[in-house]
Amino acid sequence: MSSKFVIIKLMFLSVIIPAYNEEKRIEKTLLSVHEYLSQQSYEYEIIVVSDGSRDKTVEIVEGLKSNVQNLRLLNNKENHGKGWVVRQSMLEAKGDFRLFMDADNSTTVDQFGDFLPYFSQGYDIVIGSRRIAGADITVKQPWFRDLLGGIFRLIVHTLVPLGVEDSQAGFKAFSKTVAEKLFPKQTIFRWAFDVEILAIARKAGFKIKEAPIKWINDSESHVKISGMVKMLFEVLQIRWNLWSGKYK
Repeated sequence: MSSKFVIIKLMFLSVIIPAYNEEKRIEKTLLSVHEYLSQQSYEYEIIVVSDGSRDKTVEIVEGLKSNVQNLRLLNNKENHGKGWVVRQSMLEAKGDFRLFMDADNSTTVDQFGDFLPYFSQGYDIVIGSRRIAGADITVKQPWFRDLLGGIFRLIVHTLVPLGVEDSQAGFKAFSKTVAEKLFPKQTIFRWAFDVEILAIARKAGFKIKEAPIKWINDSESHVKISGMVKMLFEVLQIRWNLWSGKYK
């Protein structure tokens, strides 16, 4: 009588890349992510979420599936906002750790390796920061974007204190347990979703570690003044949600 054993490999890391009209950058980013992850000993998946892209983003990602291992595409027909697709993919992901990063590859995926010791120390969330000691900004933003960012940070520190210096860097990692508890409570899906997630986490008592990252500004990434105004209104909504007890 023979016995058969089934070896089940657990998914260790899910890398999530929101994408909206990223035909110029997504291939380079995915190849960079693949190059690093394919050399790791753990199981992983790469999830690209097209947020209603109207260019060739979807076709490019589909075409890379034969070369990029464990690549998944979530193709939303309508645009919902970056926060919406981060929530969607965080809840679709299977990894014990779930990292979202920007499609412009401004912070490379290998830096996740620097985050792992903090999870071992008991932190639930590790966020990349450009504003603390040890951060390396290789190519800086234009002065006006720095100014707008400084104004936004002041507003956040005043209305929704988070205990971190940089809430907006697009490189954040969550444990599976925490992701599955936090993201169903999310209500902000566009400009200030990072602030809301961190505010919910802080209110729930989860441990957040801010870690320095290497960051390269991409000249094709833009934030308009109108976007900053919308961010302000969303931060006010988060403040109201905290006051009214919405995040239970």
